Amino acid sequence: MPTLIRLIVFLAILAGIGYGAMFALVHYVEPKTGEMTVRIPVDKINPKN
Repeated sequence: MPTLIRLIVFLAILAGIGYGAMFALVHYVEPKTGEMTVRIPVDKINPKN
């Protein structure tokens, strides 16, 4: 039983670290916004048979 509790505590600590990393990314990293254009060749739109 102590091994199971140790495993659960270890997994809880890992989950807390992961949650903290996601929280930090959400609050401290600002994404760069901008327009993006992608040209599609006519051959891909109207393929010749």
